[in-house]
Amino acid sequence: MAKKIKQRLHTTIEEIPESKLGEILDFMEFLLEKERYKKKGKLDLEPGKDPILEFIGGVSHGSLARDIDSELYGEKA
Repeated sequence: MAKKIKQRLHTTIEEIPESKLGEILDFMEFLLEKERYKKKGKLDLEPGKDPILEFIGGVSHGSLARDIDSELYGEKA
C-alpha cells in the first residue's frame, strides 16, 4: 500500500506547477517535524536557526506598550 501511495505522490508532484513545489515541500517538512515531535515529546528549538528564538527575552527589561496612547493619540493617561 505504501509503495502505491509513494508512486501516486511522485506522479502528482510531476504535474504540480513549479511555483507550488516550495509550498508542498514546506508542508511535507512540517509533517516530518510533527512526527519527530511525537516521537521525542518535544520540539527541537535552535535559536541559531530561528531569528525569532534569538530575540526571545530581548525586551524583558522594559514595556513596549508604556505610554502607547499618548504616542498614538497625543493624550496623557
